[in-house]
Amino acid sequence: MTFTLAERLNLSKVDAVDYSPMFVQETKRRNTDRRITIQQADACALPFPDASFDRALSLLVLHFVPEAEKAVAEMRRVVRPGGTVAAAVWDLQGGMPNMRMVWDTMVALDATVAPLRDEAYWRPMTRPNEMWEAWSGAGLLDVEQTSLMIRMEYEAFRDFWAPIDAGEGPLGKHVTSLECTNRVALAAAVRAAYEAGHGDGRRSLRDSCVGVQGARPKVLSTHHPSASRRCSRMLQSSPASAGTPRPL
Repeated sequence: MTFTLAERLNLSKVDAVDYSPMFVQETKRRNTDRRITIQQADACALPFPDASFDRALSLLVLHFVPEAEKAVAEMRRVVRPGGTVAAAVWDLQGGMPNMRMVWDTMVALDATVAPLRDEAYWRPMTRPNEMWEAWSGAGLLDVEQTSLMIRMEYEAFRDFWAPIDAGEGPLGKHVTSLECTNRVALAAAVRAAYEAGHGDGRRSLRDSCVGVQGARPKVLSTHHPSASRRCSRMLQSSPASAGTPRPL
């Protein structure tokens, strides 16, 4: 995403952060744009001065941050007055039927997995209007929330199952921890759900996320002191998760 922002937008500089050293290392390896700076950092303690950026973006990461409100406050802090703070998180409750299919199948096979499923579906910033409330509570103005939808195209079940079986994300991490017989049984049961009586083949499944944006007040609040220096810069943070390193 960092590379796409730099490619498509007329930006003088992009600062990207990620909590995972592995992700940071891989993104640095792939980077060829001098405008992009990449470093390891905590979203709840960003290593930037106040009012450093025109925009601060958090893309598919806040639901992995236990104290997500602190991350929102940090994004607000580092944007200039009038700057934009925006984020998107997966709609875990109702917008990812493909992942729900796997979790619910696991629980049907082993009821003791239910607490793990529940934890996966009640992450920070995933409750109805939680992001809107967080943005408003952080003192951001003109807050707008929307749903964004993409289609996940799979050539066959192997295409669907491969990232999970490789340990990608919290779901994949649990799957790879199963004993061999349980893992084989789960794969067979999920395959049956994927095929739904119509054999293997291509499937187009919907995934959606919740997006929100707001503006930092142009008049500095006494509750959120900050310098007023303006830079034509963008801060972008991305999630760290298990699996193959991907660029921020």
